[in-house]
Amino acid sequence: MALMLVEAAYPPWTDPKPTVADTLADPQAGLYLQAWGRPGDRGVIAVDDGARPLGAAWYRHFAADAPGYGFVSEDVPELAIAVVLEARGRGVGRAVLGGLIATAREGGELALSLDVSALNPIAVRLYRSLGFVRVGGTDENPVMVLRLDEPASGRDAERDEKSPQVRR
Repeated sequence: MALMLVEAAYPPWTDPKPTVADTLADPQAGLYLQAWGRPGDRGVIAVDDGARPLGAAWYRHFAADAPGYGFVSEDVPELAIAVVLEARGRGVGRAVLGGLIATAREGGELALSLDVSALNPIAVRLYRSLGFVRVGGTDENPVMVLRLDEPASGRDAERDEKSPQVRR
């Protein structure tokens, strides 16, 4: 999961990417994985036929005095998502988000939040297609929320035969 944090914490155009150790030590990026396994931490991972990780999505709750980038409130967990470069554009992001949304609904969460770079229009379109709406942030980094106490959009559970295997 630590390798996925590097992918999630830094935009696709970051070159070179920081190391896992540097990312975990980063006071803001490290929040998304440090001490993983706290109550309420949940995640899913997509793997190929050889069980190689292709992408992951996870969420955790943050405190108001130690928020993540997409923090909206202590009762709304914030998600992080990552897809390895060679798997982008193959439905991996949609698959892991669909699995994470299902996990959050089953766990009784009322909403999920995230922060996204406006310089990543593919991600923005994906989130909007799943029902996320902008609730704040800046034009450069909008904060979006998906209400889980409303009916599913239909596409979040969609999966075709070519989608990677998603493990919860």
